[in-house]
Formats: sequence, structure tokens, C-alpha cells
Amino acid sequence: MLAFRFLLLLILTSLIGYTAVVIANHGIGLLPVFFGDIGKMGWPGQFNLDFSFMLTLSALWVAWRHQFSLPGLLLAGLAAIGGSLFLSTYLLVLSWQVKGNINQLLLGSNRTK
Repeated sequence: MLAFRFLLLLILTSLIGYTAVVIANHGIGLLPVFFGDIGKMGWPGQFNLDFSFMLTLSALWVAWRHQFSLPGLLLAGLAAIGGSLFLSTYLLVLSWQVKGNINQLLLGSNRTK
């Protein structure tokens, strides 16, 4: 679990730093670029479409883990737009909440009793 937490922290800090540089150089206008690349039907668009599907799967897992409760649906919304910034933070917090129990981390506490 220590290695997993280290990986999550590495992902989180790397992505925060990279995002800060991109925003400083290009501004916050992500969505027109993101969807514009999809519309151009090139490799950047293919990557963005693939990434959109990964965000969808991440959001679905978060909602399922919380048994599609209102908090789970709200967290799923954050997962859908927050990407790895959200998911690495979410998993890091959960890893401490479940005291390192990977079954509870992945399935939720209600499904492991």
C-alpha cells in the first residue's frame, strides 16, 4: 500500500505541476481545444476520445462504489471532469480511510462485509 500511495502522490504532484505550466502558457481554454481535436479526426482527437471513455468508466466505478447514492453521483461528476487529479486524490484519501484494505478500497465498505 505504501508503494501505491507513493505512486498516487507522484501522479498528483506531477499533474498539478504540469497543469500549472500549461495554464500559465496557454490559459484555461481546455474544452475548445479538447473537442476541436476530436472533431479533426486525427491522433490527438483519438487520444481525447479514448480519454473521455476512461473518464466515463472512472465516474461509473465511483458511482457504483457508492451504490449510486447522491454523494456517489456527485463524486462521479467530479471523476468525469477531474480525471487523474480527482482520482489520485480520491484513492489516496480512501486508502487511509479503509486503513489499506484493498478490497474495501475497490469495492466499498458495504460490499466487503
